Amino acid sequence: MKSMRTKYRWQQNHNYYNKKRQSIDMKKISANVLMALKNALSHIFWYKKDLKDYLYMSIEHKEVLSMVNWSDYKRNIASQVVNILERNEQVVQGDLLNLIISVATFNDYSSMKRVDDAEKKIHDAKMAVSALFQLTESFINYKEEEEIIRKRKQANKDKAESLNRVNQILSELKEEFIGLSINNDNQKRGYALEKFLNGLFNLYDLDAKSSFKIVGEQIDGAFSLDQDEYLLEAKWRKEPTANADLYAFEGKINRRLDNTLGLFISINGFSEDAITAYSNGKKLMYLMDGMDLMAVLEQRIPLPDLLRRKKRAAVQEGNIYLKISDL
Repeated sequence: MKSMRTKYRWQQNHNYYNKKRQSIDMKKISANVLMALKNALSHIFWYKKDLKDYLYMSIEHKEVLSMVNWSDYKRNIASQVVNILERNEQVVQGDLLNLIISVATFNDYSSMKRVDDAEKKIHDAKMAVSALFQLTESFINYKEEEEIIRKRKQANKDKAESLNRVNQILSELKEEFIGLSINNDNQKRGYALEKFLNGLFNLYDLDAKSSFKIVGEQIDGAFSLDQDEYLLEAKWRKEPTANADLYAFEGKINRRLDNTLGLFISINGFSEDAITAYSNGKKLMYLMDGMDLMAVLEQRIPLPDLLRRKKRAAVQEGNIYLKISDL
């Protein structure tokens, strides 16, 4: 008995669903809608050429239009097109539905303005379009909602796929970075660090002016973030970066335009005297170390967000070396 009641409820739901679909199922398009479509098509353009161009742009299956007698009267042409679409609904059902929506929401009557008695002809065309719209309004609203949902789902899918790609690349860069830490060949490590930084900055679409390049024992480059121009310098030494290196970097920044800032990356950090010396006065640069890079690679914070937080700390607090542990 319970099984029969369940089956009965399912049948009720199934019947309700089918009834609800009848107003939007192409096979259920009423004769009234088809007649209104023919009437509107014959009114929205005065010249047959304009109607023909519109139909060729609106209908995907062009073979439908090859069966039309274009020398016939405009009203007959509209009737032929709708009849052919209706007869071949299994093949071209999307074309008929799209044509109904296109005509029911039509609002460009510019081609009618150059004909005699344009005001009356445009009025008649608008009335014909309005009649079709009133018959199909619920369907059009449904299709609009359906399209919004489709776009939202696609956007979520694209976002998830993009995030998965970013996570995969970050995982690969993390392995690369760990491999660098056990490489004792300074020259090879320098070239590998250059490749690593290019990959990391490109991943986040930071506007690198050119690839970061090795110059002597350091890596030089430039990039943009939030309308600010940055010079970049990176070093990987056993000892922390000293005051003299920051002094030389500050000189490079000062020789650039006024809105130029600097990002200095020292994998093994900075000496206390260097931090103290450049924490006073105008904050032209801020500092990153290997722990900062690891936080990005472990997906604890995106690189652009980390750079913004460091800039804010430098400007508002005078702290040019904000530690990742203090974020």
